Amino acid sequence: MRFTPTPLADACLIELDKIEDERGYFARTWCRREFRAQGLDEELVQCSTSFNALRGTLRGLHYQITPHAETKLVRCTRGAIYDVIVDLRPASATFLRWFGVELTADNGRMLHIPKGFAHGFQTLEANAEIFYQMTVYYEPAAARGIRWNDPLLGVRWPLEVTVLSEKDRGYADSNQDRFRQEFPG
Repeated sequence: MRFTPTPLADACLIELDKIEDERGYFARTWCRREFRAQGLDEELVQCSTSFNALRGTLRGLHYQITPHAETKLVRCTRGAIYDVIVDLRPASATFLRWFGVELTADNGRMLHIPKGFAHGFQTLEANAEIFYQMTVYYEPAAARGIRWNDPLLGVRWPLEVTVLSEKDRGYADSNQDRFRQEFPG
């Protein structure tokens, strides 16, 4: 695996080292030793899949608050998505900045999303499937979100939004004081 820092502190893009032959390819997608060598949170406790039938579907921006803040490793296993992360850590040099990247089944890239980041994505193709690995169990009482089109953040989504849940539509805009309480230190 090749680890490339993103413009946001502590987040990185991971590309697979594929061993290819006439059958196709084989690649490692997670290795505790390699993640530890990069200084990344390596204790995975839960995996989830998201399937999205329609192009333009938007999910996010989601996160969990302390003490249930989670690190995520996200990979698109079918189709293509535009994946976005937002740094919500008040002490970070990249506080309230966002980063977006295209993850596809073909490019095999993964995004390592540290604790204290919001995450969301928009499907670029119909029938997109996303695989998540997390370091903390999902805790409904700790789940939070920011509105996908928050003017302070200014995330530029590539497509018109065709599907958005009522829950995601109803999130409030970002609030710096709220983030200071949710991610102290």
